[in-house]
Amino acid sequence: MKVAEWIDLATSLEIDGLEWYAGFLEMADKSNWELFRKKVEEQGKEIPMLCCSPDFTHPDKAFRQNEIKKQKHWITMTKALGGSYCRVLSGQRRPELSIDKGIELAASCIEACLPYASDLGITLILENHYKDDFWAYPEFAQKMEVFCKLVSSIEHPNFGVNYDPSNAFLAGEDPLELLKRVSSRVVTMHASDRYLLEGTLDDLRKEEDGVLGYAKRLRHGEIGKGLNDYDAIFTELKRVNFDGWISIEDGVDGMDQLARSVAFLRKKIAVYWPEFE
Repeated sequence: MKVAEWIDLATSLEIDGLEWYAGFLEMADKSNWELFRKKVEEQGKEIPMLCCSPDFTHPDKAFRQNEIKKQKHWITMTKALGGSYCRVLSGQRRPELSIDKGIELAASCIEACLPYASDLGITLILENHYKDDFWAYPEFAQKMEVFCKLVSSIEHPNFGVNYDPSNAFLAGEDPLELLKRVSSRVVTMHASDRYLLEGTLDDLRKEEDGVLGYAKRLRHGEIGKGLNDYDAIFTELKRVNFDGWISIEDGVDGMDQLARSVAFLRKKIAVYWPEFE
């Protein structure tokens, strides 16, 4: 699908913006950046967030420096698209990497990007992620304790958390417990629900290491139909005066499914943030 086709489909929904993906093939041509922004804005929407996946835990310094360079390129891309939030990750959980060393590497790389992000008015958002499609190993900071340590090690006005409740389930942890530990740092959210085609979460974790991308048994599901308690999630976010973007991760089974997820979230937002409806 061409990006323009996706824009037309997405802007037909009752949404306010489109989260962008840095890896869209057509984004390799910088001349397209302004064209896509204009097309989205002509539909009365905006592009608030850019989703990208730096790998900051690689043992080779030259590799990490190149990842910093790529992240700065994505920050530039975010600015050109009119966005305010650019995702960062920690990197891959390589077997030989200790927790302390991984936090040191990831934090230093993120901090190296923050002055540039600040200059452009962009906030870097660290997600409690599962695994990038092109990675052999899961996210280094997938587990709650590691994620919280990494978040607490970085204090900067242009740094915050992108909270994804479903990814906590994949870590074998309680998404509400994680949220309560980082809610004061949450600036954006991925709304999602996950389900397994077969087997258990333990089966999933046994096959996730060393294989590129997600295990085949894992699927996104319609929001509101899975394990997440959105009333509890939104209650906590409302408590800390969260008023950021909620980005919908769904649509695997088509636009009708995505429209139902939009409707579910709109209904919940109207309850907890009526001022935005």
